[in-house]
Amino acid sequence: MSKSFSIGGAPHFPPHSTVARVMLQVIFALVPAIVAHVWFFGIGILVQITLATVFALAFEALMLKVRKQPVQLFISDLSVVLTAILFALCIPPLAPWWISLVGMLFAVVVAKHLYGGLGHNMFNPAMVGYVVVLISFPQAMTAWLPPSAISPVHLGIPEIFATIFSGHPPAGLSWDSITEATPLDVIRTSVASGKMVSEARQLPVFGDLGGLGWEWIANWYALGGLWLLWRRIISWQVPVTMIGSVVVLGLMGYVVDPGGNPSPLQHVFSGALIIGAFFIATDPVSGCASNRGRLIFGAGVGIITLAIRRWGGYPDGVAFAVLLMNMAAPLIDRYTRPRIFGQ
Repeated sequence: MSKSFSIGGAPHFPPHSTVARVMLQVIFALVPAIVAHVWFFGIGILVQITLATVFALAFEALMLKVRKQPVQLFISDLSVVLTAILFALCIPPLAPWWISLVGMLFAVVVAKHLYGGLGHNMFNPAMVGYVVVLISFPQAMTAWLPPSAISPVHLGIPEIFATIFSGHPPAGLSWDSITEATPLDVIRTSVASGKMVSEARQLPVFGDLGGLGWEWIANWYALGGLWLLWRRIISWQVPVTMIGSVVVLGLMGYVVDPGGNPSPLQHVFSGALIIGAFFIATDPVSGCASNRGRLIFGAGVGIITLAIRRWGGYPDGVAFAVLLMNMAAPLIDRYTRPRIFGQ
């Protein structure tokens, strides 16, 4: 038995597509970026994906039993697996195991099932889980590894597992010796200390367009997203307006004050903008349903992301921007829904 989406129920999906088939294609589109993530930052990301998936499936099964829903039917639709993968791709590769536990608790139990399960959630579950752990455990969530090409310490597989499951760095090492600020964080702190963006970009953590390693991962996210567009799994409105708003406004800020504002390409190829544009903000359940609504939704996510990066308390603002626009989506749909023929 399989579940199918109708055109009216999920405008991002073609008619007669099962949830499992759509989710599998989205997961497939993420694979190249995951491989690139492993190449630049090690296998820790695979451990995080595994942990998040195990916890997500466990919470999903528990809640389905509590709600007296068929466990096998809903577990096999892969929606909770996609939620786990997206969450894991947003956290540091060496994050302690309980980060995934807490994140999946809020993503699956609170953001998904307390709202009624798949198709009823108001907020994107993966972003709810991510924001909860980001706010609750800021130190653990800022322990990002530098790209392997410039890392002074290369951890082996046993050390990676020991770090994740113990919550402590390997013996003889400190967090400062194996972690480094992300490119967006470097720019933020540099500008706050009076340095110019051009000075900050001389550091080895930066590549040609964005962050070293991050720019390649963003490229693979973009290719996966374009494949989803070609397959008509997602619509073009959200990615285009989200990225476009960041590029246009980022270019304006760069032209006015290039010393205090990074270039638009730096914004695009650093942080979570590309994965957010193609894989997160395009969620058909927590986003807008109408075409005009999706244009506004995508632009809103881009504008809020840029505002948080420039003036907010976090170097990247994609998750917060998505959740804020999730709240606005019902109102946007109310005023942008197509007019009924004859009225």
